[in-house]
Amino acid sequence: MPNDVFFKAMNTGHRLIRSVSRGRLGWNAGSMPVLELTTVGRKSGEKRTVFLTTPVQKDGSLLIVASKGGEQKHPAWFHNLRATPEVDVNLEGASRKMTARVVSDEERSELWPRVTAAYKGYAGYQKKTDRQIPLVWLDPTSS
Repeated sequence: MPNDVFFKAMNTGHRLIRSVSRGRLGWNAGSMPVLELTTVGRKSGEKRTVFLTTPVQKDGSLLIVASKGGEQKHPAWFHNLRATPEVDVNLEGASRKMTARVVSDEERSELWPRVTAAYKGYAGYQKKTDRQIPLVWLDPTSS
């Protein structure tokens, strides 16, 4: 299974693609939009940025999946946004403030088939782990 070094390398590669293309590339992975999520580290208090796909979008809200490739532990960004749900999101070069909300079990049962239809790999990730992979809505912050 992938480890933290793998995920950090993937994020570094994504940043490089964005940099070299001057922001023209890297906004899609297959048919899914890619977003840049910035959370506040729950232990360090420092800003932490990761690239994630959003398989479902609705009324300005973006759904993200805390799969971590099917590892047994939740990704660090998930713990960070649970501690501080106010996040920054960059999507296609537009930055916005959003609030993270873990979906309920009822919402998850409705959304999971849509998530796995967007990327079948998520179903495989769920099979690899005993934990239920969380789904998180990023909702626009009203100002």
